[in-house]
Amino acid sequence: MDLHRITDDFAVAPQIEPEDVAEIAKGGYRTIICNRPDGEEWGQVGCDTIEATAREAGLKFLMLPIASGVVTPEAAASFREALDTMPGPILAYCRSGTRCTMLWSIAQYGQIPSEEIVRQAGEAGYDMSGLVAQLEAMQPR
Repeated sequence: MDLHRITDDFAVAPQIEPEDVAEIAKGGYRTIICNRPDGEEWGQVGCDTIEATAREAGLKFLMLPIASGVVTPEAAASFREALDTMPGPILAYCRSGTRCTMLWSIAQYGQIPSEEIVRQAGEAGYDMSGLVAQLEAMQPR
């Protein structure tokens, strides 16, 4: 499993497999969020399989599918709510971890300094500088 820790309470990963769930639970994670739509790629493990395995391991699970490159305001708000209400630490996964990191960055924008978002995501291997620049450009001046 290729886990990328962004904060002490949040990490992202590419597609996980059912056999990864025990390791996720052992790592102290209490919630798994799936940001990947079922059927996005041939052979992909379905969300229902991961959800059942997660629940058997005593973890909370949330399906919040986001099409690649299409983060709606509603999806961002739902992700922010999940970060605020689901028990942490939280592991979110998608195809590569990028969508999850984008959602985290959007949720953190205005909560922590932009430089911190870029730094934390960058240390986890994800460049969010362009996204943060877009968010800043959208702010009224």
